[in-house]
Amino acid sequence: MSAAASGGTVAPTVVAVVSEELFAEFFSGEDAERLQAVAAGLGGSFVRVDRLSDAELAEARIVITSWGVGPFDAAVLASLPKLELIAHTGATIKPFATDALFDRGVVVTQAGAGMARPVAEVSLTFTLALLHRVPEMHNALRADDGWYDADAVGVQREILGTPIAVIGASRTGRAYLELIRALGAEPLLVDPTLDAAAAAGLGAELVTLDEALRRAQIVAVHAPTLPETHHLIGRRELALLRDGAGLVNTARSWLVDEAALIQELERGRLSAAIDVFDEEPFAADSPFRSLPGVLVTPHRAAGTSQGRLRQGRIVVDEVEAFAEGRTLTHTISRDQLSSMA
Repeated sequence: MSAAASGGTVAPTVVAVVSEELFAEFFSGEDAERLQAVAAGLGGSFVRVDRLSDAELAEARIVITSWGVGPFDAAVLASLPKLELIAHTGATIKPFATDALFDRGVVVTQAGAGMARPVAEVSLTFTLALLHRVPEMHNALRADDGWYDADAVGVQREILGTPIAVIGASRTGRAYLELIRALGAEPLLVDPTLDAAAAAGLGAELVTLDEALRRAQIVAVHAPTLPETHHLIGRRELALLRDGAGLVNTARSWLVDEAALIQELERGRLSAAIDVFDEEPFAADSPFRSLPGVLVTPHRAAGTSQGRLRQGRIVVDEVEAFAEGRTLTHTISRDQLSSMA
């Protein structure tokens, strides 16, 4: 719904700064109607705009954001004198969250929880592909008119009984744990915030990072982006992996030393399946475009239709709760920004 479509002369109290295409992906007809009802309950209207500058914001109390929105600096906040809540359809709020925003006491919430399942499913897809040597065989068959070389491809494995290291018991890490456990893997969990009993409750054995890397056939990265997790998997850590092991990264490239990983992949000692990169999009001559043991996707692990609608539903639930004075579930504080990419 555009500003013109919803507008009349009633000033907007709820504004969605979301493209028309993304709005349709995030919000079902029912959820869009719920946003209109919230706006009416606040004495105004609901509008969707492409840019904040496209709307009259003097009465806006709630702003819904998506990717590409600019920072809420002093100038933007001056145009939003009644702003109380920002509800983000994505996960990280770093691109727009400012000290000025938090200084004003604006509540910020996000819908990252809606992404956990699709990202976990992609991580599982990657895991199975690496275990069964799909990238090597796929690339070998497309390279020429021959057949694949079994010795060059490497040993194919089932997930049943296979040790898989999960680095980080994040929302996505836990969703991934649930999936690999259901298929009979032997999960090894690395997370300094948990004890052995908590890990056992998740169906995993708590181990140190070094032990996980030495024992695992697949290492799946799901840790937060903190200063101490930068290049958590570096040259030393990659050297600990057994020959033929695979690395799965659907989290952030921050966590893995990309240059060191490329060196190992060029040697053919490891395989990898990756959705996140230091440079996006990566260059035309990037090694990721030609390495035989690598499966790559363009940072789209969370992009399912169900996941998008789940994110939108989370946003609307939070907006309704805020308008009704109830406790919000997915708020983000200033202190939590350091763990976001």
